[in-house]
Amino acid sequence: MTSTLDRTFPAPASRRAERVSETRQPRWRDRLIDAAWLLPPLLIGILVNALNLGSSPQRIDDEGTYTAQAWSLGNLGELTHYTYWYDHPPLGWIQIAAWAGLTDAWDRYDVAVIAAREAMLASTAIAAVLLWCLVRRIGFARLTASVAVAIFLLSPLAVQFHRQVYLDNIATAWLLAALLLAMSRRAQLIGYIGAAAALGVAVLTKETYLLALPLVAWLMWRGADRTTRRYTLSVAASVLGLIGLTYVAFALVKGEVTPAPGRVSLWDGLAFQLSSREGSGSLFDPESLMSRTVGLWWQLDAVLIVTALAAAVAALFVRRLRPWAIALLALTAFMFRGGYLPVPYVIMLLPFAAIVVAGMGQRALEALRSNAVLQRFTGVALASGLIVALCAAGPLWAAQLRGFLLADLDRPLRDAEAWMTQNAPGDARMLVDDAMWVDLVRSGFDRENVVWYYKADTDTDVQELAPDGWRDYDYVITTDSMRTFPTEFPTVRQAIENSAVVASFGDGAQKVDVRLVDTDQAALAQAADGDLYAARSVAGQQVLRNTDVGVPAEEQDLLTSGVVDGRILLTLGQLSSSGRIDVADLAQLEGDPSGVHRQLVVSAFAGQDARGDAAGADALLRFYESLSGPLRPVSVERGDAGVVITFSPDEPVDLLPRPST
Repeated sequence: MTSTLDRTFPAPASRRAERVSETRQPRWRDRLIDAAWLLPPLLIGILVNALNLGSSPQRIDDEGTYTAQAWSLGNLGELTHYTYWYDHPPLGWIQIAAWAGLTDAWDRYDVAVIAAREAMLASTAIAAVLLWCLVRRIGFARLTASVAVAIFLLSPLAVQFHRQVYLDNIATAWLLAALLLAMSRRAQLIGYIGAAAALGVAVLTKETYLLALPLVAWLMWRGADRTTRRYTLSVAASVLGLIGLTYVAFALVKGEVTPAPGRVSLWDGLAFQLSSREGSGSLFDPESLMSRTVGLWWQLDAVLIVTALAAAVAALFVRRLRPWAIALLALTAFMFRGGYLPVPYVIMLLPFAAIVVAGMGQRALEALRSNAVLQRFTGVALASGLIVALCAAGPLWAAQLRGFLLADLDRPLRDAEAWMTQNAPGDARMLVDDAMWVDLVRSGFDRENVVWYYKADTDTDVQELAPDGWRDYDYVITTDSMRTFPTEFPTVRQAIENSAVVASFGDGAQKVDVRLVDTDQAALAQAADGDLYAARSVAGQQVLRNTDVGVPAEEQDLLTSGVVDGRILLTLGQLSSSGRIDVADLAQLEGDPSGVHRQLVVSAFAGQDARGDAAGADALLRFYESLSGPLRPVSVERGDAGVVITFSPDEPVDLLPRPST
């Protein structure tokens, strides 16, 4: 009787007989069995990647850039939201725009980056299915293919980068399609044409995927029928070349192939990516970009990194796995060439890591079943290593995945966007992280006034709109990427140095500060005192907890942000001791550059209407007119919405108790 282990991992000598036996079974039965093995890891993996998609990790600048470029295609009729300068081929965000347009994703989300993340989820699902098919075509069992899919979808390293808007996620699906088609044994001409086309699309999606060309070419060469090899490979090479030339033709039509004064060019874009871009430094320099990038990968899933590299070295001695191990090790070695290392580079390595780790797992079980003593010893060693890795990965994966599913790391960005929408004047000019660009433009700010901070010093069109540099901006919204931005960009640096925080959200790397630019070096004498905003925030939170003070939901964030005048907060607390008070509005004074709300509108007091000539207005008028000293308002007036109380911009800085540190 055949054991379950024998059926799951057939011995190499019987594999051909198994394939012959399978061909005699009805095709629909094979497909049902395949689906039964594929669907569980696929559905679980996609569910884990989809849950809490918009909240963790926090949006970053690169995501915002690709999102804004995709949004611009459908909503502005432009290839990018700024001048296209050939830093990447545009096919990647064209595909994001196509997904969003076909699914109405832009309209289904208030945060545009989440719509683009949804496109990443679709690409990852397609890549997982292709990976399963590829592992099967290499010659591994269905269980091995399912394990590879689970690694590809559930590693915390994979979840972090698959959720984020990186062109590499789209290119990976095309690359896996190219590899699968490159292993075609029937209708090779069609298969090889498809492989070349898929690889071409992958490269025009993210140019670093050209590094996979040797593997695709080798698979075609090894598998090609000798009688037609020259013909099929020539046609495939021609297809790949033609697809690549479309990018050159695009630049040629625009007259932007070679450099010239006052214009971008394909040559300059390629030169930037291949040679002139600053390198990432050494792995052994803790301050280098490379050290920080690899450190991020390591923090997310050190177990997979160590296991995959060790499995790749061992896989060099396994014929089926040798090409995939060489590819993984070569791509890893390429990182140390001394050039620039993109943060999402690891996405390209993930499918190869999944193949070698899952493949070596099956190889270990096959060796354990061998009659040869050396084979069994090898199997024990491999199995022991994989068991240790599995035991180490369990707690790490559980803790990391729990964070992805439960944390709301994007809340500070959403709060900062809401604050700007509610408090900044409609014509305000601001320097922002690109992750916020689409949301702020969609909320009503003029696109020319919402400036991606990177463009303030690098785009001549943007510089022409701000001839006085940092003085032409009203706000700077700083994120972690802006706080660590290179200091050689003077506009951003000087705008931050000459501004004061008027609202702050979150902490640590997720902290987002809204800063008001002090153009005349005097208007923010108060705001420069950060403790004042903290004191207002603490007092505002106390007011919100007071059940006798009613504040509209849309105004509540103002109280916690520290931008409501302390005299308003104190008098609300005093009034609430005499009866319930309902706030109708909090407003800024015209011409006050501080961004602080110094005007209060009260609609009801002590159960009486305070609008117009209602009785509640009289009590409020008497109360505020009786105040003296620093709490006395400059005016108290009846209005259609209620009693309007206005305080002067000269708020005492020591009126509220400072929070203890």
